[in-house]
Amino acid sequence: MVNSTQIKEQLIEAIKRSKLSHVELASKLGVSHQAISQYLYQGCMPSLETFANLCLILDLDANEILCLTNKKSTN
Repeated sequence: MVNSTQIKEQLIEAIKRSKLSHVELASKLGVSHQAISQYLYQGCMPSLETFANLCLILDLDANEILCLTNKKSTN
C-alpha cells in the first residue's frame, strides 16, 4: 500500500530537483511562497488541483509521485 509519507517524500524531492525558488514556483502555481514552504518543510499536501499543476509545471509523472510506477497489477 502507498502511504502519504511516501507521496510527500516524492513530491519534496521533485520540487528540490526543479531548482526553482519558492517564489518562482509559487508564482507559476498561483500560490504563496509560504505554501511551497509548507509542502517542503511542514508536511502539508497540496490540493489536487495544485498537485496536477505541479506535475505540469515540473514535467512530472503523477504516477511516479504517487508511487504507482512500479506497482504490479493484481488482476
